[in-house]
Amino acid sequence: MYKKLDKNDIDFLLTVCKREDIFVGDEISEDFSHDELAGEIKYPEAMVYVRNTEQVSKIMKYAYENNIPVTPRGQGTGLSGASVALYGGIMLNMCKMDKILELDEENLTLTVEPGVLLMTIGQYVEEHDLFYPPDPGEKSAAIGGNINTNAGGMRAVKYGVTRDYVRGLEVVLPNGEIINVGGKVVKNSSGYSIKDLIVGSEGTLGVVTKAILKLLPLPKKSISLLIPFPNLESAIDTVPKIIKSKCIPTAVEFMEREAIIGAEEFLGKKFPDNSSNAYLLLKFDGNSTEEIEKEYENVAKLCLECGAYDVLISDTDERNESIWSARGAFLEAFKASSEIDECDVVVPRDKVAEFIRYTHDIQKEVGLRIKSFGHAGDGNLHVYPHKDDLDEATWRERLNKAFELMFSKARELNGEVSGEHGIGYAKSPYFCESKDENYVNILKGIKFAFDPKNILNPGKIY
Repeated sequence: MYKKLDKNDIDFLLTVCKREDIFVGDEISEDFSHDELAGEIKYPEAMVYVRNTEQVSKIMKYAYENNIPVTPRGQGTGLSGASVALYGGIMLNMCKMDKILELDEENLTLTVEPGVLLMTIGQYVEEHDLFYPPDPGEKSAAIGGNINTNAGGMRAVKYGVTRDYVRGLEVVLPNGEIINVGGKVVKNSSGYSIKDLIVGSEGTLGVVTKAILKLLPLPKKSISLLIPFPNLESAIDTVPKIIKSKCIPTAVEFMEREAIIGAEEFLGKKFPDNSSNAYLLLKFDGNSTEEIEKEYENVAKLCLECGAYDVLISDTDERNESIWSARGAFLEAFKASSEIDECDVVVPRDKVAEFIRYTHDIQKEVGLRIKSFGHAGDGNLHVYPHKDDLDEATWRERLNKAFELMFSKARELNGEVSGEHGIGYAKSPYFCESKDENYVNILKGIKFAFDPKNILNPGKIY
């Protein structure tokens, strides 16, 4: 189907990139055969660090003419296999394209290359009293990966997701041509929004080589509320009432006691409270303490009326850090205790409690320990089946059954199979089952319009 690389192809790469930026065969580290998903191991035939748009364009043009598959990759922190070279070929490693190109304080935009880390963007703009709201849990991810998966994170309930903060993109098409979509304008109703199509396309339509990001003024103050409940159901059932109260928090997270204890052990430090079975963790931000207090006082009262044991207010940087560092460590703590896989579903906010109850109920049926936490404010749930001491064959069999049940339940509740981690290859079967034939055919038609030879990140999404 695809051309296998030979000496002529490597010689071509050497005319475009320096030798030290090209890795072939056994030179390629095992790290580049997978992402953070515990799944299929596939190596590219050549892995190339690209350093500018011109190199990307030349390589794509050559690959297109010679029918060579190309897989773009950032930091490899994805959880759906989207950056795995399923068909070998060339992997474009974008991590060396890591320059911040322009901060435009008049238009509140930041122009960056795709390899810039999310944490770097956050630190850089905060030094200028500005704010980039998308807040995925993996701060070491590259912005290009965030754009390709339309990543969300904890602040999505108030501020939205990555797509809402991408103003413009420079994109190399599969045939090597370079296009610019969007720009610094705030409004645009000029034809189809190719920019919004590229965002979330998981590197299947084009290679992002530059992004213009929308910024906001930096909120001056934030306060967190840690709210213990007798059980997870009463905690999650409170969330739609919080949203309906019109006091929109920056973040609304849910967690269970077991996840907190795991994070304490992993970090080696105590959480402010771990005595209750379930918690909501809320954050409010604004320009003054008085402004935030007006918001959270109504929410605190509402939570107590809904059965919360208490409302613990965290109004110092030190306390906030202890709470949110523990929340940020949940995934790593799960990984430290067992091999895991993830079900990254999203359901309507008023169905979160029902879905979580369902994951508890099926544990015995599927024979797996299943733990969860997530963004209760936007219905995006991170559910983790644990392998524990199962052999590989049994684990895979039970995991597939668990996924089938959970994705089926998500569809029943009018949800989707992925809230922010994308489809990749891992969720492709479940995604296609959730969509009718017409929908999938439209996706295939879009892919064909961009990439008629299907060389760019093949085997992903559908």
